[in-house]
Amino acid sequence: MSAPQQILTPLTLIHGWGFNRRVFDPLHEFFARARIEMSFWELPGHGERIGIEIEPTLSAWARDCLSALPREPQVILGWSLGGLVALELALRFPERIRGLILVCTTPRFLSGPDWPDGHDLQVLERFEHDLEEQYEATLRNFLLLQICNLAASREVVPRLRDALASGGVARVSGLRAGLEILKVSDLRYALRGGLRQPVALLAGKRDRLVMPGAIDWMAHTLGIEPAWLVQAGHVPFLTDPDWFTRQVTGFLNAHANL
Repeated sequence: MSAPQQILTPLTLIHGWGFNRRVFDPLHEFFARARIEMSFWELPGHGERIGIEIEPTLSAWARDCLSALPREPQVILGWSLGGLVALELALRFPERIRGLILVCTTPRFLSGPDWPDGHDLQVLERFEHDLEEQYEATLRNFLLLQICNLAASREVVPRLRDALASGGVARVSGLRAGLEILKVSDLRYALRGGLRQPVALLAGKRDRLVMPGAIDWMAHTLGIEPAWLVQAGHVPFLTDPDWFTRQVTGFLNAHANL
């Protein structure tokens, strides 16, 4: 009699602005060993969905993602802008989301009088302008922001470039739509009411795109402890895949019976 086959744990991953599903390629081996079955949803105008244009609102992108998910409740891993989409999904469609793993995610990207843990509007406006004037240079500069001044940059930069080259460079319209969502989205008020699902917050202390204070605010608001990687930036799943996989598998094991 053959031994019973181990059940795979499903996990849906959502990438960040400017990238595609191939950015998660280095995780395949790690997650396979952990018996995690990866599936993906790509942002409109990105990767294999380069020809897809959806209304540039967070709710529209969340509904588009929901339509692609299995009917069974899912655990979602969202990175950066993908994490913002995952949060919207959990808030609007709680019965379809079993849990959230938020990686370098903020509920509000722009700063404001009551939100010092964001970026000035001029940062996004400069990206929007540069996309029209110097598209490739803009993406290259954004790529470098992911790992600025990190020791692992020599290894990570080629992986990010490979993801762009092999998975498809995003269309300008998709990039502009993502920037518009980052410009206007603010989920802080909704999060004050809490989430029904368990949540893991994974972040790098040296992130140049998502401020540590934003992670602390979410952790305090949701009543959880964030998992910090002190020497990591915006892509801890590439710079420290062993640590990252341990965090993900620990969360999935702790909430296996959701």
